[in-house]
Amino acid sequence: MSRSTQYFSPRRPWFASVNRDSLRADAVAGFTNAAIVLPQGVAFAIIAGLPPEYGLFTAMIPPIIAAYFGSSTVMVSGPTTAISAVLFATLSELAPPGTPAYIEMALVVTIMVGLMQLVAGLARLGAVISFVSHSVIVGFTAAAALLIGASQLAPALGIEVERGGSVLERLYVVWQGIGGTEWRAFLLAGVTLGLILAVQRISKKLPAYLIALAGGSALGLLIGAEANGIAMFAPLPAIIPSFHMPDVDIGRAAALAPGAATIAFVALLEAISIGRDFAHRREERYDSNQEIVGQGLSNIVGGFFKCYAGSGSFTRSALNAENGARTPLSAIMAAAFLLAMLLLLSPFIRFIPVPVMAGIILNVAWRLIDTRELKHIADASRSDTVIFLLTLATGLIVDLEFAIVAGVFASLLVFLRRSSMPLVAILAPAIANGHRTLRGARTYNLQQCPQIAIVRIEGPLYFASVETIEEKIDSIEREFGPRRSMILYLRGVGTVDLSGSDFLIKEHRKLRDRGGRLHLVVTYKDVLERLRRSHVIEIVGEENMHLGKGPAISACTGAVDPEICRTCTARVFHECATLPAPEGLEGVSDEQVVDAR
Repeated sequence: MSRSTQYFSPRRPWFASVNRDSLRADAVAGFTNAAIVLPQGVAFAIIAGLPPEYGLFTAMIPPIIAAYFGSSTVMVSGPTTAISAVLFATLSELAPPGTPAYIEMALVVTIMVGLMQLVAGLARLGAVISFVSHSVIVGFTAAAALLIGASQLAPALGIEVERGGSVLERLYVVWQGIGGTEWRAFLLAGVTLGLILAVQRISKKLPAYLIALAGGSALGLLIGAEANGIAMFAPLPAIIPSFHMPDVDIGRAAALAPGAATIAFVALLEAISIGRDFAHRREERYDSNQEIVGQGLSNIVGGFFKCYAGSGSFTRSALNAENGARTPLSAIMAAAFLLAMLLLLSPFIRFIPVPVMAGIILNVAWRLIDTRELKHIADASRSDTVIFLLTLATGLIVDLEFAIVAGVFASLLVFLRRSSMPLVAILAPAIANGHRTLRGARTYNLQQCPQIAIVRIEGPLYFASVETIEEKIDSIEREFGPRRSMILYLRGVGTVDLSGSDFLIKEHRKLRDRGGRLHLVVTYKDVLERLRRSHVIEIVGEENMHLGKGPAISACTGAVDPEICRTCTARVFHECATLPAPEGLEGVSDEQVVDAR
C-alpha cells in the first residue's frame, strides 16, 4: 500500500487499541468534552460572525473526521478562538456578519481551507509548516485575543456600535458610546465572568462555562433582562447539521483565496503543535502529514454540512487527556454526546442574554494571552521579542490575517541573518579533562603554531555567509598574524554552494602565493560531492583533503619552514618533536607536547 493510500485507509492504526476499558474511558472523556464545547461552540460562532448553530455544527462533524483520519490519539478538533477571529477578520469587510452572503462565503472558505490542507498533507509539508517561530504564534494569538475582546465590549455594556475595523478603531467607537451603558447588561456580563473564574478556582474539571451560562441566564430572568430591552439569543433553527451545497462563485473564490490560505496555515500550526505536544507527553508516534490530511478532510466535509473552518483545540485536547481518553473514539463520542445535549437543551437557548455570552467570550479572549510566555520571550531573545511585537502590532493596527504573514516574513529574515553569520573560530591544541583536543585559542588564551592556522566553521558555507566568513578570517589574521598554511575544519558545514566553493578556491590561491597550502577537513559525503562537482578538490588537490584533524595536521607539519621551527618555542603539536628545535628544547619528549589528533 502506497503512502498516499494509507492516508485515506478506512482501517486506522488505533483500532488495535480499542477494548472494553478504553471504551469506558473514552466515553467519560467524551461526555466531559461535550459539556465544555456546548457554550464554547456558541461563543466561537459569535466570534466568527456566524449564527450560534454553526459553531455547534463545527463541534460535531469536523471532530469526527479529524479524529478518525488524524494522527493524534487525544487531540479534539472543532471551532477555535484564533480561527474564528481570522475568519471574522477575513469576511467582515466583504459582507455584514450573520447575513446569508456572509454565511455562504464562510462555507466556501472552509472548503478552500480543507483543499489547501489536503494538498499540503499529500505533498508532505508537515515539517515545513511547523517551521515557524514560536513568537509568531504568540504574537498572532495575542492580537486575536485583543480583537475578540474589543468586539465583545459593546455587547457586554449593552451599547449599539458599528461593527468592524481594527482593534484600536473598535476601542475608540466603544469609548464614544460608553455613556449609553446599560447597567443590566454590564451586571450580566460581570456576573458571568465572575462565575467562570470562581468555578475554575474550585476545580479545573468542572464545566465552568456551562455553569456560568446557566447562572448568567438565571440572573437575566430574575432582573427581567428581555423585558428591559436586553438582547437575547434567537431559538436555534436547527440542531442537526444537514448537507448544503455552498454557492460558489469563481470571482468570489479568488477574492477569498488569501484569507483561506492564512486560515489553513494558522489552523495547521495549531493542530500540529498540539498533536506533537501530546504525542511527546504520552510517548506516542506522531505523523504530522497524516494529521494535515485529517484536518483537510474534516474541513472539506464540514464545509458541506454547515460547518466553518476548525482546527485542534488545546483546551479540549488537554481536558480529553486529563479525563483518561485513550483513543480517537473519545472525540467521536464527544460529538455524539453534544448532539444528545442539544436535543434536550436547545429549547432554552432563547433565554440566554447576549451580554452573558459576551462575558464568556471575554474570558476566552483573556485566557488566550499567556503572560508567562510573553515574559519568557522578552527575557530569552531580542530577535524573538521583535518578531512578537511586529506580529502583534500588525494584527492590532493593520489586519489580523496579515499579521501572520508579517510574522513569518520577520522570522525568515531572522533565520537568514543567523545563517549568514556562522561561527568562525581559531583553534589551538589544549588538554581538557585529561584528553588532548582542540579548543578556541581566543577563549582559552592558547599558544598557537606560527606557521599553521586551524580555523573551524560552524554553519552553512553559501552566498549569504561567505562575506561574514571572509571578514572573520581577515580579523583572525590581523589579530594573530598571517600563516603559511591553514586547516579549515568544515565538520560543522552541512552545505556548500557555488559562492562557498569560490571562497575556498580563493583562500587556496592566497595561501599558495605565500608558499603554503590550504587543507580541508570534510566529513560529510554530500559536502565532499559538492566540492568535487564544483572543482574545489581538483584545484586544492586530493592530497589536501582530509577526513580528520590528525591527518591534516601531519600533512601541514610536514611542509613547514624548518628555519622558522628552529626559533619556535611553542611546540604545540605532537609532530613538533620530529622537527628542528631551538636550543634548550632538543630533549623534549612526546608527553610534553599536545597531540591534536
